[in-house]
Amino acid sequence: MSEVQERNPGFSRDDYETIFRTYLGIDKTLWLGRGIAGDDTHGHVDDLARFVGPRTVALVQESNESDENFAPLRENLDRLRGYNLEVVPLPMPGPVVCDGQRLPASYANFYIANRCVLMPTFNDPNDGIALGILRELFPDRTVVGIHAVDLVFGLGTLHCMTQQQPAGR
Repeated sequence: MSEVQERNPGFSRDDYETIFRTYLGIDKTLWLGRGIAGDDTHGHVDDLARFVGPRTVALVQESNESDENFAPLRENLDRLRGYNLEVVPLPMPGPVVCDGQRLPASYANFYIANRCVLMPTFNDPNDGIALGILRELFPDRTVVGIHAVDLVFGLGTLHCMTQQQPAGR
């Protein structure tokens, strides 16, 4: 809904919800707040939260209270409370910076394939923790870490590089 890089000028939340309901069969749209630091899209959900089951959401959380991501990610957790969802916290990697710009490094930017899940890694101590969480969430798939520091220089990683299309009804 950011006016920066606005993709559909004049569209309201109601307009989007109508389209989601009509074309995707979605009954309830959950709106999150701000995106992570460095995200040039101003909050694409693939860096914030991912459904990993019918009622289970992996949601990135920052544990360092002095990090600029702490407050907005905590707000997103608060927004999901009250829904009948299991919210599984997924850690954030430490900041990845290039030429003074923070890049949108996030473990939520994983790609789900038929038999595996590809998760971006950033040479960070939280890489192993995030891999373990995703392995628990996807017991029927092999979860593979893919070094993504070079990819995030382009302001996205594995999920950003894909173009899935939902199946129609």
